[in-house]
Amino acid sequence: MFIRILTILMLITAHNIYASESIKLLSTTSSRDSGFLGHILPIFEKEYNIKVLPIILGTGQALVAAQNCDGDILLTHAPELEKEFINNKYGITRKPIMYNDFVIVGPKKDKFKISDHDNVVEVFETIRKNKLKFISRGDNSGTNFSELLIWEKLTFNPSKNNPSWYLQSGQGMGATLNIAIGMNAYTYTDRSTWIKYQNKQLHRILFQGDYLLLNEYSIILLNNKNCPNIKQDSAMLFYKWITSKKTKDIINNYKINGSQVFFTNKKLSND
Repeated sequence: MFIRILTILMLITAHNIYASESIKLLSTTSSRDSGFLGHILPIFEKEYNIKVLPIILGTGQALVAAQNCDGDILLTHAPELEKEFINNKYGITRKPIMYNDFVIVGPKKDKFKISDHDNVVEVFETIRKNKLKFISRGDNSGTNFSELLIWEKLTFNPSKNNPSWYLQSGQGMGATLNIAIGMNAYTYTDRSTWIKYQNKQLHRILFQGDYLLLNEYSIILLNNKNCPNIKQDSAMLFYKWITSKKTKDIINNYKINGSQVFFTNKKLSND
């Protein structure tokens, strides 16, 4: 009887360790604007009784915040920046957990035949050559970083060249879409936010499907030697949970208007 009571007390104590716990998740506007965090975080919180407090920033800003120990764990989508973060010993490990893709949206009439192009570099060249109004996030986010990598392939630096047709919103994806649609312009967006976005008016997806448009999301554990005050144990629980098979099913089952938004059934890079 005594052993049974002791066992129960130990289980209650173990549960209560996390009962009033919370962790700060440094994440991206697209993970919020797509509804993904609102879908997945309550499931974890209910299972572990750990509150997850999202801090929403562009990926570049989120990585800087993590270096400054302003969060407990990272969920971002800029693989090259993330690998650099790990190589610099700010993070312990990085695990790709899901992907979707980026798309080019613009006016439905598609006067410049964007949809007819074979690859996204050609699309960007058409935009540049014809000085089509383009709205960039310009906020050092994962989306912005991916967009700039495509301009690099044209040996074109829009920030340095400062063309009048290239405008930077300095805001999240939802706000950037509002500006693009209001100005009848083109923009570069993740598919999930576009599906979730309600104010499409006369805009549509004009180009998709290029391998350069892969949008990979990863979870990163921070290095507690660099940030000794982070809640490493609870962060580890979240890391193990979100990379588990059962959570993969939860991710794959998340849909907006009947469309699957994120995918885990592809072999993702972890180099």
